[in-house]
Amino acid sequence: MPHEPIARLRALRAVELHTPALTESTDFYREVWGLEVVATEPGSAGWLRGTGPEHHVLGLTRADRTGLGKISFAVATPADVDEAARRLEARGLIPVHGPGPLDQIGGGYGLRFTDPEGRLLELSAHVEAAAPRGRDGALPVGVTHTVLNTTDIDASVAFYRDVLGLRVSDWSEHQMAFLRCNADHHCIAFNQAEWASLNHVAYEMTSVDHFMRGLGRLRHHGITPQWGPGRHGPGDNTFAYFTDPSGLVCEYTSEVAQIVEDAWIARVWRRTPELSDLWGTAGPPSAGIRRHMAGTPDPGPLATPKGTA
Repeated sequence: MPHEPIARLRALRAVELHTPALTESTDFYREVWGLEVVATEPGSAGWLRGTGPEHHVLGLTRADRTGLGKISFAVATPADVDEAARRLEARGLIPVHGPGPLDQIGGGYGLRFTDPEGRLLELSAHVEAAAPRGRDGALPVGVTHTVLNTTDIDASVAFYRDVLGLRVSDWSEHQMAFLRCNADHHCIAFNQAEWASLNHVAYEMTSVDHFMRGLGRLRHHGITPQWGPGRHGPGDNTFAYFTDPSGLVCEYTSEVAQIVEDAWIARVWRRTPELSDLWGTAGPPSAGIRRHMAGTPDPGPLATPKGTA
């Protein structure tokens, strides 16, 4: 008898990044990108929020090398976390933390486990809320999706579909797969690559007007997109890609397609310039942004460093 997914994921809550440039990255995401610092551990970590109700949407942790710290998903209640732990263990997958209270900024009740390529995933409920800041400013609401490089796109899609319950919205040939947990076209996407790593993190802007005004703010800081602005075919969302001070790729996006669950039919998009950018304004991604999106091999935050027992 096949196993059911472990939980109903409600939203992508937050992403944690590892960076050797903690101070510079914190300054960038606060002063330029438009997030607000909610807490810091001087010299070791920082947490930043958007304009939405999430306590924080980005965590930055000092590390020797860049990488993905963890991906956090919201579930409805602590009971859902407990049930997710039971279903994980029924599959022979043992949580690395929890289920139980989360000893972290923002609190909450959750569990953490790793996917087959070593990424740390967190399911959480009852995390502290924050008063929304209002959406008039050209500032990110929160994290809307993250794209992950994988060495086996079929295995990765199967794990996130069968274990986490994500649904495939579309494919870009057999190179990318877009998966959703709610009405947004995708919260996770996988890109077939030579190694596992973070491709980029995308931040939602309230509208295309907010999106363009956000690009204007970055331009005032002397920063122009490394790819974009444009509008993607899969997801129909606007895009503009940048790199942060440690070389990790961040994206402003808006107007992502909304899925009507019973009516949506997944498609396979051809990988052509006119479908990568429906506006025709962005041109192809440069060799430089492709290099940053490829990243470096990332075995995950819990992997034993080479040369140690």
